[in-house]
Amino acid sequence: TSKHRPLCVYDLNYMRVYSIFVASVIIATHTLIQLFVNRLDSVESVLPYEYDVFDFCKDDNERRPSENLGQVLFGERIETSPYKFSFKKDEKCKKLCTKTYVKDKTEDKNMLDFLKRGMQLNYQHHWIVDNMPVTWCYDVEDSQKYCNPGFPIGCLVTTEGRAKDACVINSEFNKKNTFYIFNHVDIKLTYHNGEGEGWRGARLVAATLEPKSINNADADKPTCEGPPMEVPGEFSSDVKITYTYSVSFEENNDIKWASRWDYILVSMPHTNIQWFSIMNSLVIVLFLSGMVAMIMLRTLHKDIARYNQVDQEDLIKAPPPQGKSIFYEDAQEESGWKQVHGDVFRPPRKGMLLSVFLGQGTQIFIMTFITLFLACLGFLSPANRGALMTCSVVLWVLLGTPAGYVSARLYKTFGGEKWKTNVLLTALLCPGIVFADFFLMNLILWVEGSSAAIPFGTLVAILALWFGISVPLTFIGAYFGFKRPAIEQPVRTNQIPRQIPEQSFFTKPVPGIVMGGILPFGCIFIQLFFILNSIWSHQMYYMFGFLFLVFIILLITCSEATILLCYFHLCAEDYHWWWRSFLTSGFTAVYLFVYAVHYFFSKLQIVGAASTILYFGYTSIMVLIFFLFTGTIGFFACFWFVNKIYSVVKVD
Repeated sequence: TSKHRPLCVYDLNYMRVYSIFVASVIIATHTLIQLFVNRLDSVESVLPYEYDVFDFCKDDNERRPSENLGQVLFGERIETSPYKFSFKKDEKCKKLCTKTYVKDKTEDKNMLDFLKRGMQLNYQHHWIVDNMPVTWCYDVEDSQKYCNPGFPIGCLVTTEGRAKDACVINSEFNKKNTFYIFNHVDIKLTYHNGEGEGWRGARLVAATLEPKSINNADADKPTCEGPPMEVPGEFSSDVKITYTYSVSFEENNDIKWASRWDYILVSMPHTNIQWFSIMNSLVIVLFLSGMVAMIMLRTLHKDIARYNQVDQEDLIKAPPPQGKSIFYEDAQEESGWKQVHGDVFRPPRKGMLLSVFLGQGTQIFIMTFITLFLACLGFLSPANRGALMTCSVVLWVLLGTPAGYVSARLYKTFGGEKWKTNVLLTALLCPGIVFADFFLMNLILWVEGSSAAIPFGTLVAILALWFGISVPLTFIGAYFGFKRPAIEQPVRTNQIPRQIPEQSFFTKPVPGIVMGGILPFGCIFIQLFFILNSIWSHQMYYMFGFLFLVFIILLITCSEATILLCYFHLCAEDYHWWWRSFLTSGFTAVYLFVYAVHYFFSKLQIVGAASTILYFGYTSIMVLIFFLFTGTIGFFACFWFVNKIYSVVKVD
């Protein structure tokens, strides 16, 4: 792994930073070590299921550790398992239980069918020891080792004789239309001994396993030797499955507790692609910054200087004709953004909706910034399960005040008077759409019996947070927003709207908006691949340093792309910039949706109507949030730009 280390320096340090905030568990000899099991999930299905649903061996005294809001929302269901070990006591082929499926019993048939379905869709176990995932490490191409924080229930050899998924690891898995269940695991726990360092006991620093399929001849006295455990595709005779495990302990004082996640993270590929993505994004940013700087310095500076001053020598040489005002004739004959100064701050149509969107977008922007910043500091590590989601929800609830304030202040600037409607829409419109979508998805999960279905109590708690905290805070923000005077515009607005000249194809609204989203999307699409992988392909996401960098780059790109297009439209004497600035950068969300559709068809093997509906249901929530977020960035950048350029122009 040493040759990979430079690629992951930042993010491995990030995991070490996390470890500062979490107390390590010191284990004494013969301490009982409890293995926990989490929900099972699959890349071929969006529906996760609890461990107990699959009829594995259960713990007699089953306990569930308390879960935070984020874990519940993500459908994590952690519980104790029958796998219990004494520290430093190796076990060989220990029996857990035997499950018998009688062919004449309907209940047994349904149980076995569900187990087969789980193997067919490649459902994966997720086990936890001392808050670490128990990983299955195996060799991949280029003699590299990959450590998967999950392992499959089993695998299938199809009726055509094709070995699916994990069945490729063993040449004995070759019988057609047969399932092979992994009913035995060899677990290896690695510990760091503290005796040589002045402290007593030991700390667990790695947990790995190897799944095996073994058909024990004697279920009562298993030997963990023999042919693989076959489950025929056709349920024609009784099936007996004996579950066993072996455990061994290994001392390794080279691995420190603070860096115990390294072996998992180092094995994860793609860090060099991340740097490529950052470089790609920075090139786009430099290009845009150059364009904006050129406009600001060259064009605007020259325009404003020419507009605000007249060369006295020219006036002497060519005095203005009789009856004409001093010199405005020449200067104002120029076409361009100066011509529309009397209309540029004319309030937009549907100003209510725009102000509501901007209030919500501000709330999402601040929430995202704080969450990513905390994640960079190591507070929201993947080891701290559910922390990222909990932090986001709590921040969103507490940030109702800026949403209400921004929405109210802008609505007042637009000359709106229906302030009650404005406040209610800010507090309820977008969160209401997200909640309705979320509720429908939850109904589907509930009907399918998935562990990701959120309990009724949690739904009530979310509604209480929304109506009990977020809505009142939005009202407080709106109260202060309406109390403040409207934002003062640098130029007066004419009473009669100016005629907009015929526009070329590129300065028409739709082509401009469609072009506006391309560059910001170009900055994020590689990072987007990893985020979608972590959500749908259940890969661990820990590169928040990269993500924060991309977030800053997205911020700059959205701002600059919108400013550029806004300037070109104003030069074409089209002063309808309010909505256009919001939609130009907001259109990035449409590209996000298109990419999510492409990802669904090209990268995922999701089957079934319920999973497909869930995928697009959750994607639409992401797209709406991203639309409000990017649109708000574009709008405020353009708002600043327009105020800036018109404030330095002297107008009669």
